[in-house]
Amino acid sequence: MFQMVRRVAICLTLAATVAALQSCGVYSFTGASIPPEAKTVSISLFPNKAELVQPSLSQTFTDALRDRFSSQTNLALIPRGGDLHFEGEITGYSTEPVAITGQQTAALIRLKVTVNVRYTNKFNAKDSFETNFTRFEDYSSSLNLNAVEADLISKITEALVEDIFNKAVVNW
Repeated sequence: MFQMVRRVAICLTLAATVAALQSCGVYSFTGASIPPEAKTVSISLFPNKAELVQPSLSQTFTDALRDRFSSQTNLALIPRGGDLHFEGEITGYSTEPVAITGQQTAALIRLKVTVNVRYTNKFNAKDSFETNFTRFEDYSSSLNLNAVEADLISKITEALVEDIFNKAVVNW
């Protein structure tokens, strides 16, 4: 009987500790470290200002960043003026040959996307930043970009959002 009471007490203590850590905003199981006083996040549309414009990239990227904060934090997403605020623009969208073969042709083509991000943290100004993030994916030169572009953009966007989320709120 004593051992069962002890186990229940340990479980309750553990549950209370986890709840306290999550609710105070100091720690979340996603690794996010957000100031406890922060309640909102705003993410402006990232316009595509690259020389080569992919029409859906702006909305795809912005939605992915918003989705990450909605699903991985307890912050309320608001249109503007959030405690944490993101804005910026897509500054690069390009393809370039990589992995040149013996016949002087490219075996692979690289799709590269660069995003300039301005992040403002109202509570910890030292955590605010402006940084360029770049990610790329390679694809076979035997494929047409139109055939693989949607999949490549999805992978690149996911990696960019991960980088931005980590720099802004994961302080490991």
